[in-house]
Amino acid sequence: MARVRLDGGEVCGVAAAVSVIEGKWRTTLLWLLEAGPHRPGELRRKVRGISEKVLTQTLREMEEDGLVHREAHDGVPLRTVYSLTAHGLALSRALAPLSDWGHAHLDRLDDLDRPAAS
Repeated sequence: MARVRLDGGEVCGVAAAVSVIEGKWRTTLLWLLEAGPHRPGELRRKVRGISEKVLTQTLREMEEDGLVHREAHDGVPLRTVYSLTAHGLALSRALAPLSDWGHAHLDRLDDLDRPAAS
């Protein structure tokens, strides 16, 4: 994870948080993993449009950032399960109010797009 510093050397907390969640799939994966552990195939089926390569890369990056725990179970075939770490769960919970704001914003945009009643 990159630490985001301002000109004076201070760390901007919001920028640091955004650097961890930026990317097309990270917030979706956080949301899905908040519901419980998932195997990669389950995640791929639930996230339309993500390739296996990008899913694997994103999960590895999230693991490096301490958001996701990867557990590999021996056997044939090898079974891998991903879950949120305590750090990832804390981030997911911190994003809940932002999600609420986003839904309210979309509702507001829908209201603006609707023609006024005559």
